[in-house]
Amino acid sequence: MDVHVLGGLTVREGGVSITPTAAAPRQVLALLAAFAGQVVPVTVLTEELWPSGAPRGARTELATHIAELRALIARALHESEDGEATGGWTERRTADAVLVSLPGGYRLDTGVGVHDIGQFERAAGAGYRAMDTGDLGRASLRLGEALALWRGEPYAGVAAGPCLRREIERLETARLSVLDQWVEAQLGLGRHEEILSELPGLAARYATNEPLQAHLMVALLRCGRHEEALAVYERLRTVLQRESGMEPSARLRRLQHSVLAVRHTRVGAGSGASRAGGSAGLFGAAPGYAPGAAGSARGEGVPTVTWYGSALPRVPAQPQPGRTDAAAGGAAVGAATGVAMAV
Repeated sequence: MDVHVLGGLTVREGGVSITPTAAAPRQVLALLAAFAGQVVPVTVLTEELWPSGAPRGARTELATHIAELRALIARALHESEDGEATGGWTERRTADAVLVSLPGGYRLDTGVGVHDIGQFERAAGAGYRAMDTGDLGRASLRLGEALALWRGEPYAGVAAGPCLRREIERLETARLSVLDQWVEAQLGLGRHEEILSELPGLAARYATNEPLQAHLMVALLRCGRHEEALAVYERLRTVLQRESGMEPSARLRRLQHSVLAVRHTRVGAGSGASRAGGSAGLFGAAPGYAPGAAGSARGEGVPTVTWYGSALPRVPAQPQPGRTDAAAGGAAVGAATGVAMAV
């Protein structure tokens, strides 16, 4: 059985859809699929269907929905090789063996098949482990694979009760964590220019997500767009104050101070360079310049800023050999503000 919930609910047995169109059995199937292989108690199912309290005859109505699902499963089994099990099964499957009745609840046995939540969690886990070991290339690949599994909002089109809402929130939180780490891997690989095509939209969607706002600030800073980086901070501050009366975290404030310090240093160095008729300044050319391939890949001349968010694995910035005195000065600015910076 193949189960896809990272978008609209789609459940197939032997390639044949068993996803009901009616709202209530669809909701029951969604909850059983969310906890595939586990017993879902009748009390949880009834609470899901009737959050305000189960009416008289609720268990009978639930049994009717289960019977509808079994009928769909039986039809799918019949249509797929006349009920012969696929995907490695050696015995004929029956609807009662797929959707099992047990004392106090029901269990959906998906057998050998695809469940996109499992795929997402495995790819994300591999990406996190790669981040822990500093393998940013592999981390970027595996975290990107995890994100590519998402086709939309989880369980889209399903009426969600309390249990499904908790599961949806869990999945959305996991997705944001993977997204945060994927962006950090991209920044660690020097791909700040490439991800600037996506980051502003993500930051706008998750307007109070501080790690994403920080990543956007860092990418803009590396591209020499200091004013835009500062504008991101001000937008975040405005939204937080409006919605919760809170200020950005100490880490975001330190990052803002670092951007201000880099801008101030660069402006001063640029003025000196103009008087001397020479270089573009301490941290590279003016905003909007187009460096060569090597400079673009590593963001040469611009400090690398690593955002350390809470409760997520991070990869510290690695010291680079052969730094110039000017770059060391940039690192000192970062150290003074509590933000790791290197070139």
